[in-house]
Amino acid sequence: MSSNNATVYLISGASRGLGFGVAASLAARPNTIVFAGARDPATKALTELAAKYLNVHPVKLTAGDKADNEAAIAEIKKTAGRLDVLVANAGISNYFGPLTTTPVSEMRDHWEVNTLGLVVIFQAAHELLLASPTGAPILAYISTAMGSIGNFYNGSASPYGSSKAAANFIVKVLDAEHPALIAMAIHPGWVATEMGNSGAAALGMAAAPVSVDTAIAGILVRIDGATKEKSSGRFFNLVSHDGNPWDIAADQLVW
Repeated sequence: MSSNNATVYLISGASRGLGFGVAASLAARPNTIVFAGARDPATKALTELAAKYLNVHPVKLTAGDKADNEAAIAEIKKTAGRLDVLVANAGISNYFGPLTTTPVSEMRDHWEVNTLGLVVIFQAAHELLLASPTGAPILAYISTAMGSIGNFYNGSASPYGSSKAAANFIVKVLDAEHPALIAMAIHPGWVATEMGNSGAAALGMAAAPVSVDTAIAGILVRIDGATKEKSSGRFFNLVSHDGNPWDIAADQLVW
């Protein structure tokens, strides 16, 4: 497939969960080229996806690793010659507990992946992304309501929430610094991925309340047809409002 008439996507953290689901959904569309970034691009899931869809290209992409990110972008440039949409999805949420006893190592680990991961991937990709022939390149950061200060909810996850709040700030910076770039943050809800379910288990819940399919559909609705005027610099909330303590009855979150 020629990249001249295809939309080229890069999704980080694409070996499982939301990232894999977004990659698979995009791969099934006509006129797309999908680069699925993962620490191990040879996972069974990605290998099978690439065998099913010839427009899928797994690439090695480790969050926060400069050389790794630059090599992935070089591969995209060589293979497709362009990049139109970057879905920065890679993230971790590995620790729950009061801040008083939160290990500093957990803070560092979460900031390395969730915050610096966004900075590093944008710095590596910006020249190719901003040169998108669409004239309206998109960066969608998969964030969380836990990273909202204005809609604060204490989920005893300071490493996760603080790292996402910092990355949200980066999204606002990118919106301000690049007039053509559509930079948005998206809260997909508390999704029943491996990460989401581990958080639910820590709070005594059987599973996270939002299905993976629902979250994927919501993410793609925000990306499809996004514009600078209506989408950029915004923090979108995709959650249905079921009255849970963590639900927010608004389509956009306060930063």
